[in-house]
Amino acid sequence: MSFEPDHAGKCLCGSVKLEVLGDPLWVGHCHCPSCQKATSAAFATYAGFNKSSVRITGEELTMFRSSPGVTRRFCNKCGSAVSFEGEAWPDEIHLHLVLLDRAAEFEPQAHTYVKTKLPWLHMQDGLPSHRTFSSDDG
Repeated sequence: MSFEPDHAGKCLCGSVKLEVLGDPLWVGHCHCPSCQKATSAAFATYAGFNKSSVRITGEELTMFRSSPGVTRRFCNKCGSAVSFEGEAWPDEIHLHLVLLDRAAEFEPQAHTYVKTKLPWLHMQDGLPSHRTFSSDDG
């Protein structure tokens, strides 16, 4: 079976390459403290894909277990955050959206974990907001 990617991307230095089959299962912003620290930003924007649809090649990634059941991966050379995997989503890999070459094609669908959103961040994009990772917590 050949792997003809629908989407491609790379880290800041180009040492890590991404190839993805199909479109994301979802796209969203995460405001949890762990994602804030991992990206040194107010929030992280991810695209969730089935693990089987993603191929990561090139430089070996550094793995960091940021909390129980969570693995984050980074480029060894430039430090770009590449992926998030959590036991809560066993069949998914969450890629940092802007690593994809055509990231602008994918619009985020929601904000999650806004209970720890930075107070100076004013979200006026009209997207649904969830206090935690559950979609039914308002």
